[in-house]
Amino acid sequence: MSISISKVAFGPEEEELVLQVMRSGQLAQGPMVAQLEQAFAPVAGCEHVVAVNSGTTALVAALSTLGVGPGDEVVTSPFTFVATLNAILEVGATARFADIGSDFTLDPQCVAEQINDRTAAILPVHIYGQVADMPTLEKLAADHGLALVEDAAQAHGATMAGRRAGSFGIGCFSLYATKNLTSGEGGLVTTNDASLADRLRLARNQGMRTRYAYEMVGHNYRLTDLQAALAIPQLARLAERNERRRRNAARLSKGLGGVPGLELPVEAPDRRHVWHQYTVRVTSTAIRDRDGVASSLAQAGIGTGVYYPRTVFDYDCYREHPQVVAGVVPNAEAATREVLSLPVHPWLMESDLDHIVATTRGVLGA
Repeated sequence: MSISISKVAFGPEEEELVLQVMRSGQLAQGPMVAQLEQAFAPVAGCEHVVAVNSGTTALVAALSTLGVGPGDEVVTSPFTFVATLNAILEVGATARFADIGSDFTLDPQCVAEQINDRTAAILPVHIYGQVADMPTLEKLAADHGLALVEDAAQAHGATMAGRRAGSFGIGCFSLYATKNLTSGEGGLVTTNDASLADRLRLARNQGMRTRYAYEMVGHNYRLTDLQAALAIPQLARLAERNERRRRNAARLSKGLGGVPGLELPVEAPDRRHVWHQYTVRVTSTAIRDRDGVASSLAQAGIGTGVYYPRTVFDYDCYREHPQVVAGVVPNAEAATREVLSLPVHPWLMESDLDHIVATTRGVLGA
């Protein structure tokens, strides 16, 4: 038996829509992209969606369109994929880091401590499929006159207090291969600001509103119709698949409760987690460390992932970078030593979940 940490599967609907694009001869950005944008708007609870070619591009486009650049600082999470940091650096801004809370997302109090007269934006990360404490961060941004950009790469359909990820500030979603919604590569920027959406559309298309009519300095951020065709049919099944992830997470939590040294993930109050990852913590009281548990599970045919093994700035290329302000983040550092993601994807069978639970309990002596 082999159980992967994630699984990518397409059906006849995706195949047919891709074939339609191929037969049409319209491969670049066209009607399929527009259809994807329109269909995703309710998922993010926003009026406007602008598709781009990656989640990283979504972050870069959002920051640059908001006017964040050299001389500005962006407060973000140290516990994230490197794209969050790279996007800040790409627009010429400086990244400053606040610590995380027990839910792995930014601690608003720590964010407040990092704000100074150079701060231009707060960039929370909705990690593993759970929304950060956005009402508190939204108020903090408003009180200080700051932009609010959501890294919602892992949070398609997640909510907090009835509001959807991507609707609190400028939302940035990824359509990478392993995400809850995928086109292989791709990204989506969400906003209720019509003027901002217009500038984003200009920016992604070399600054053109119509061909050769340049209105601003732009880029090629376009998503192809082929990629959009892969994602469109999945939107009709996104809620169902997210619910299956939720059921799988509940099954894992029920089966793994009470294991010594194993701390289970929790859905925070007022939030609806979409379980892009089911991430436990293997603490110092466990009979094996995190890497030992991962190795034993691999031997039993169970894939796992460590997201993330270091704080995002803890690499040689960032340690001396003039635009990276590392800071003191003990909670994030502790998480990097303990986190381990177990399979939770919607294609798991009951027997798979039983095997994951039984094996994990056995590995940890429960």
